[in-house]
Amino acid sequence: MDVITFGESMVLFSPTCNGPLRFVDTFTKGLAGAESNVAIALSRLGRSVGWFSRIGDDEFGRFIINTIRGEGIDVSRVVVDGTNPTGILFKERFLKSNPNVYYYRSNSAASFLSENDIDENYIKEARILHITGITLDISKSAREAAFKAMRIAKENGVLVSFDPNIRLKLCKKEEAVPVIKEALTLCDIVFPGIDEGKIIFKKDNERDIAEEILNLGAKVAAVKLGEKGCYIKSRYEESYVEGFRIDRIEDTVGAGDGFAAGFLHGYLNNLLLSECGRIANAVGAMAIAVKGDMEGFPTLRQLDEFMKCSLIDR
Repeated sequence: MDVITFGESMVLFSPTCNGPLRFVDTFTKGLAGAESNVAIALSRLGRSVGWFSRIGDDEFGRFIINTIRGEGIDVSRVVVDGTNPTGILFKERFLKSNPNVYYYRSNSAASFLSENDIDENYIKEARILHITGITLDISKSAREAAFKAMRIAKENGVLVSFDPNIRLKLCKKEEAVPVIKEALTLCDIVFPGIDEGKIIFKKDNERDIAEEILNLGAKVAAVKLGEKGCYIKSRYEESYVEGFRIDRIEDTVGAGDGFAAGFLHGYLNNLLLSECGRIANAVGAMAIAVKGDMEGFPTLRQLDEFMKCSLIDR
């Protein structure tokens, strides 16, 4: 297995028109979840991927597992919870690229993820374990599960990939930052956004943020810089990688997950870090050109065509 990841996925309801939700009458149904986004993006690029979580024994839970399985992802370790429901969320759109997001995940099945849901042998099978800060914050038991999985990975030579994915609606900054810093001591590849770096380290420069991450033990820090691209640093090399221009931004949600997936795809191919960053930027750019959290993630052929065309345009 190339990559294993786990965390909460929810049913997403997106409005069919802009404006306050009180005036919206119709919605489309989709899938949302940072970890499942990464899994789907990697699977479309031809990677073998496993994802697991706890989902409710309800129609929304069945929708989630069917959708993720349909993307060619192993879901054999998913736990169906007969007591707690599947979480849902609503987007709210105005005349801007970033939608408002409202979560209804209190006491969701996934918030009851625990150490008992971690299959040590399954984690050992992976080349990379991918974790996000969301799982650290949805509940104490989910946090314990994430740390157990990361420790198993580190003890067995499995690389740990981490996206801080700070959600201040889930956890106050004062509570989230110490937990993230502890998690960073177990990580090999880290994908902070520039704003997340400011929150965690109180630094406003990508070089300083990357250096802080490396000092905590990571091998690689890839700092996301939005439309500017990314800054990548390891002990042996560093580079700025230019972003790709998208004329019409449809939805920014999922861009960071696509970035992580693109980078990991390149890393698994033993590419130079700069080329990993270029692939990451491309997958992230393609994600924002399509409405939905994961609908815009490309296949390997689509990615190659996009990157070739972008190279010609330059």
